[in-house]
Amino acid sequence: MTTSEVAPDLAASMRLSHPRLPRWAPVLVAVLAVAAAGLPAMLLGWSVVGWLALALVLFLVALPGWSMAVENNRAALDRLMTTLIWAAFGIAVIPLLWLIWTVVSKGASVINMEFLTYSMRNVVGEGGGIYHALIGTLLVTAAAAAISIPVGIFAAIYLVEYGKGTVLGRWITFLVDVMTGIPSIVAGLFALSLFVLLFGPEVRMGFGGSVALSLLMIPIVVRSAEEMLRLVPGDLREASYALGVPKWRTITRVVLPTAMGGIITGVTLAIARVIGETAPLLVIAGKTDSVNANLFNERMSTLPVYIYYSFTQPGITPPGATEAPGIARAWGAALVLIVIVMVLNLLARVIGKFFAPKKG
Repeated sequence: MTTSEVAPDLAASMRLSHPRLPRWAPVLVAVLAVAAAGLPAMLLGWSVVGWLALALVLFLVALPGWSMAVENNRAALDRLMTTLIWAAFGIAVIPLLWLIWTVVSKGASVINMEFLTYSMRNVVGEGGGIYHALIGTLLVTAAAAAISIPVGIFAAIYLVEYGKGTVLGRWITFLVDVMTGIPSIVAGLFALSLFVLLFGPEVRMGFGGSVALSLLMIPIVVRSAEEMLRLVPGDLREASYALGVPKWRTITRVVLPTAMGGIITGVTLAIARVIGETAPLLVIAGKTDSVNANLFNERMSTLPVYIYYSFTQPGITPPGATEAPGIARAWGAALVLIVIVMVLNLLARVIGKFFAPKKG
C-alpha cells in the first residue's frame, strides 16, 4: 500500500468533525413512526396506548439506526439513551397529567363560594360544602407541625453537632429510619390507643389526629434538617470557634441561618406530605358535619375524611341525575386538597430560594 493510499484513510480517522443529522431529524422520524404504527393499529383495532407504544418502539429503532449510518456509533448510542430518558419522563408525567385533568374536569364545576363557606350541617341531598373539613384540616395540620418542627429540628441538631459516633446518636438514627417506613394506619392506631388510655374508649378529637400526623412528619423533618445541617461548611464553624464564640451560639448564629432555606423547604414538604393522610384521621379524629374549631373537644372533620365519606356514602341519586350528590362534592374537595398541596410545594420553593445563602 502506497503512501498516497494510506493518507486519505488516516486523514478521515483524524477528522475532528463528522457528518451530523439535521436538527429536524427527530421530528421527521417521530412523524414517520406515528404514521407507520397507525396502519397496524387500525387494522388490529388497537387503542391509542398500543398505537403510541408501537410508535415509540419504531422511533427507538429508526433514529439510532439512521444516526449510526450517517454519524457514528457514539452519536447513535447518545440518541438512543436520550430517547429512552425522554420516554421515561413522558411515561412518568402522563399519569400525573391524567390525574390532574380528571380531578379538575370533575371538581371545578362544584367549587363556588357556597361550597367553600358552608358546612354539611343539616344538609340532605344537594348543597352544602367543605368549610368544616377545610377548617379541621388546617387546624389539625398546624398542630401537627407545631409538634413536629421543634422535635425534628432539635433532633437533627443533636445528630449533626453533638451525637456523631455516640451510641445514642446511632439509636436515634435507627429509630428515625424505622419511623420513616411506618404505615399511616399504624400511627393512627398508636394515637388512638394513647388517647384511649388517657381519656377513655369513646375519645375522638382533632388533637389526636395531630399526634398521629406528627409521627409521620417527624422523621421527614429530621432527615431533611439533618442533611441541610451537614451541608454547612465546617470552615464556618471553625471560624466561629476561632473567634471564641461558644458552640451553642455558633449553631444559632452561623449554622442554622446558613441551612435555614433547606430546613424550611423540608418542613413545608413534610406538611404537604401529611396533609392528605386519611387513615390516621379516620381512626382518631373521626367525622362530623359541623364546624369544630376546638382541637381538644369532640370529633373534627378533615378534607381526606370528607372525601372518603362522600365517596362511600354519596347519598341518594336525585331523579333525572346520573350520580349521587356526594360524588361531585368529593371531586370538588379533592381538587381543593390538590390546590393546597400545590401551593405548599410552590411556597417551599420560594422560601428555599429566599433563604438560600447569597453567593458572590
